[in-house]
Amino acid sequence: MSLALPSDDAAPPADQRVWWARALRDADWLTGKRARDYARLWLGVSLVIAVVWVALSHGGVDRAGHALGTDFTSFWTASQMALHGQAQAVYDPALNGPHHLAEIRLFGRDVGYFAFYYPPVFLLLCLPLALLPYMASLALWLGVTGLAYARVVRSFLGDAARQGRIGWVAILAFPAVLANAGHGQNAFLSAALFGGGVLLLDRRPVLAGVLLGSLVFKPHLGLVIPIALLAGGRWRSILGAAAAVIGLCLASFAVFGAGVWRAFLAASPAARAALEQNLVGYEKMASVFAAVRLLHGGVGLAYAIQALAALAVCAALVLAQRKVFRAPAEGPAMICAALLASPFLLDYDLVLLAIPLAWLAAEGLKTGFRPWEKLILAAGFLLPALSRTLAAGVGLPLSPLVIAAVLWLIVRRWTSTPLLR
Repeated sequence: MSLALPSDDAAPPADQRVWWARALRDADWLTGKRARDYARLWLGVSLVIAVVWVALSHGGVDRAGHALGTDFTSFWTASQMALHGQAQAVYDPALNGPHHLAEIRLFGRDVGYFAFYYPPVFLLLCLPLALLPYMASLALWLGVTGLAYARVVRSFLGDAARQGRIGWVAILAFPAVLANAGHGQNAFLSAALFGGGVLLLDRRPVLAGVLLGSLVFKPHLGLVIPIALLAGGRWRSILGAAAAVIGLCLASFAVFGAGVWRAFLAASPAARAALEQNLVGYEKMASVFAAVRLLHGGVGLAYAIQALAALAVCAALVLAQRKVFRAPAEGPAMICAALLASPFLLDYDLVLLAIPLAWLAAEGLKTGFRPWEKLILAAGFLLPALSRTLAAGVGLPLSPLVIAAVLWLIVRRWTSTPLLR
């Protein structure tokens, strides 16, 4: 009989070998206090950046020659033209065309052209913007839509917000907030409508449908909504959504006339070219389509994989509904699915991701965090700050992977809840 003595290079015990795996899986290092401290730091840095950026600007233009609120330039000048009876000319995307010249007149110089590719429904929503000077209008736009976003996200936090475990700081520190504010974009409005809609599905289904249908101003974000509502048997919400879509389209038709709709449709190929020819910049985008293009896939392949992604997330929603009918996770899952289904998704649109993240964080605080939840929540929170840098610097499109991981966490919680049918 012989005894085997351990050698100096023997493998370490299993619990030592996998400490790093546990650190990733459970993320016990990410305590509530640390998360709150990180959020305060990030919000402080964001506010300093915003204040310095505005303070160093002159006449609404920063030191780099970019307009404050960049994309809002397009919204404000579209309003100005529509108020002066030139709504149809808004959809002329030509350089030195009427809309571009209106932007040049606004600042007294060319700060880059921001075309208006939105449906006339959004032009109707923009109509009052030029009643105020540009900077005042931008501040009011971001303030009103930002408040709506913050209140909706706070509603998803539930007890975590009421008990002060997650507060306004975390909501406003989400990096997509700064991205949307810097662009003067409409993602706050998208999040408020989408989040408010799914929040009211059970309590006020018709109003929920109206809010969801109002997303017709950004139709690519609503691709999964009809399928999700059908899967959940949300017939009253479907009627509300249909009424909102028809009503808003008819209202824009009545205000602007048929010519504006014809001009919008005529400009659609230019909008498609902006996506397919990288005129926006794939590094700025968060969609599956953009990820494939960044990885040097062709346009056809990008559309094919985007279509498969859309089918996959729709299937996930339908199968989850079949297993557990109308669970609380339904709304957050729908929003994640919408982000993955859209081929045209900018990094500021990730404001919408705040809602699934808020719901997951609240559920984790209430019932305990499951494996990988803290890590993926942290990745989702940081995604808007890192996605453009990683995509531009090393060609790594992380956004679809992180959003898919968040959707996986939500569906996992959805399908493990008690049957509600």
